Amino acid sequence: MQKHARTLLIMLTSFTTLMISCEKEVHINLKSSDPQVVVQGQIETGAPPYVILTSTIGFFSKVDLSTYEKSFIHDAVVTVSDGTKTVTLKEYTFDTGASFRFSLYTLDTTNFNPANFLFGENNKTYTLSITHGGRTYTGVTKIPTPQGIDSMWFDEPLFAGNKTPDSALQLFVNYKDPDTPGDNVRYFTQRGNDIFYPSEIFNDEVVNGKQVNKIGLVAGYEETSDKADRNRDSLIYFFPGESVTLKWCAVDKGVYTFFNTLQFARNSVGNPFASPINPTTNMRNGALGVWAGYGVYERTAVVPHK
Repeated sequence: MQKHARTLLIMLTSFTTLMISCEKEVHINLKSSDPQVVVQGQIETGAPPYVILTSTIGFFSKVDLSTYEKSFIHDAVVTVSDGTKTVTLKEYTFDTGASFRFSLYTLDTTNFNPANFLFGENNKTYTLSITHGGRTYTGVTKIPTPQGIDSMWFDEPLFAGNKTPDSALQLFVNYKDPDTPGDNVRYFTQRGNDIFYPSEIFNDEVVNGKQVNKIGLVAGYEETSDKADRNRDSLIYFFPGESVTLKWCAVDKGVYTFFNTLQFARNSVGNPFASPINPTTNMRNGALGVWAGYGVYERTAVVPHK
């Protein structure tokens, strides 16, 4: 027995010595790439288009509000066309009051000529064109006609955890999918007069043409807030007395693919076994991001007391 133990000890010692002797300091020179244009643009039913333009930030760059503010792209020529009318968007810069200035392109509200106004309509296709730095980038999106939900209500959460408050309720809907393949939905939620936060996106590959009952939805929330990691169970559910608006949006295949791959990439962060993936853009000529059309259906309800 002692002989086997001594042999094992010698083998482990030899292996450790071998590994230490094989150590070598490795220097990897990562090549820097030219900044790329990043597009965050959308147009939805009954609303004007808006586009946020930024440039990519280096992987090892310090990221703070100052870095983000410097990434905004200014003085670009941005147009949106529905095939009949083309409007040029105007750049606006806002002071947020937090030592940070935010920029976006949208309709020129200082010029009330109807020819300069464009609002989203169901079943129309919109082309975005961006000219900056001697290059032109384009994207095309369609606003599909939305198929609204049949009903919505609140009930006990399907997967309540130890951190889920006792008063928390989950949002549920019944939905009849149209009998045509390729229907995609992205939904947003709003509490009271707060902004709409995006939540999940899905398609009808499995449920095409079927009645789907009691679909459990979760609330969208600000993922960058300090509360996001500590109180996720409180953020994804709703509470008695809250007024909740569900924005149920139909999107085309390009928009679905972008957000689906973006969601997968986010969920893979920190997983050493996940394959790296880049969100699939619907922009052309080298721009990143998405130009998204939303066919909007909204419904509001007040969360009941248990």
